[in-house]
Amino acid sequence: MDLLRAEAPLKALYKDAFHIGAAVNPRTIESQRSLLAYHYNSITAENEMKFSSLHPQEDQYTFEDADVIAAFAREQGMALRGHTLVWHNQTPDWLFENEKGGLAEKEVLFARLRSHIQTVVGRYKDVVYCWDVVNEVISDDENDDNSFLRPSKWMDIAGESFIAKAFEFAHEADPQALLFYNDYNESNPHKRERIYRLVRSLLDQGIPIHGVGLQAHWNLYDPSLDEMRSAIERYAQLGLQIQLTELDVSVFRFEDRRKDLVRPTKEMLELQDERYESIFRLLLNYREHISAVTFWGAADDYTWLDDFPVRGRKNWPFLFDELQRPKEAYQRVAQLVTPK
Repeated sequence: MDLLRAEAPLKALYKDAFHIGAAVNPRTIESQRSLLAYHYNSITAENEMKFSSLHPQEDQYTFEDADVIAAFAREQGMALRGHTLVWHNQTPDWLFENEKGGLAEKEVLFARLRSHIQTVVGRYKDVVYCWDVVNEVISDDENDDNSFLRPSKWMDIAGESFIAKAFEFAHEADPQALLFYNDYNESNPHKRERIYRLVRSLLDQGIPIHGVGLQAHWNLYDPSLDEMRSAIERYAQLGLQIQLTELDVSVFRFEDRRKDLVRPTKEMLELQDERYESIFRLLLNYREHISAVTFWGAADDYTWLDDFPVRGRKNWPFLFDELQRPKEAYQRVAQLVTPK
């Protein structure tokens, strides 16, 4: 704890810029409790508020793990982001099926979705201040200009109307909550324009949407700072809040599948130091548009990147190492806002 206290908390250093957040689960709340309480003023449920985690059967809700996260946020006075209400992944089959195992009617799907959102958003409305309402509906296929939305059971049953309905249901359930569209590869120019087009369309329809979530699963080399800057400026034109919702900086390129490293190389760490400094300098330049920066984890002892895209390969993507000690990357980020 003394070592921890020797460093200024990130949440204090960035209090005049944006929230500093981390994705958590019940296990990391215990293993990283001191680190989380000291450095972060916002948390996101990693998987525990996704549809299949909360509502595996039509007549069954399993709130136990999500309740642990909500209780921790209340205890620490932290902001809590809800993640996520509509996604093509981690969604149970029953939602889309009729009694014969075929696809449900659109009206049935919407009734089930509304009931789910009313129940979940209603349960946490005292502590969750924003929701990733719709997650990752933009297609990555750059060759398909006829339909820029990802194929899914949502699309099969309802077409793109499910997107607007989800925002309407969420707003109905909690009129005070901020509602976000969230996606990855958000800085890729082609996908950036598709995301912009979708959100612009929702706004033009009068749909209640308040922000765009940039997942920001980046690495030492990609995307370029110019691509990041162009994305932020483009989304800022919508007049909505921007949040980085799932930030990590992998030490590997996405296509790099090696498994021979037991420690990051000196070059990797030096590049990561420079990368984080450049990213946070850029974010500070756009602080008027950015309301939160959330890491998809808190320290290198636990990260989803240890199993993606290469299962069982250690990654070291954060500002704090496997022993939860601040890395040089932390020092670089801290010095950007440390009074001289």
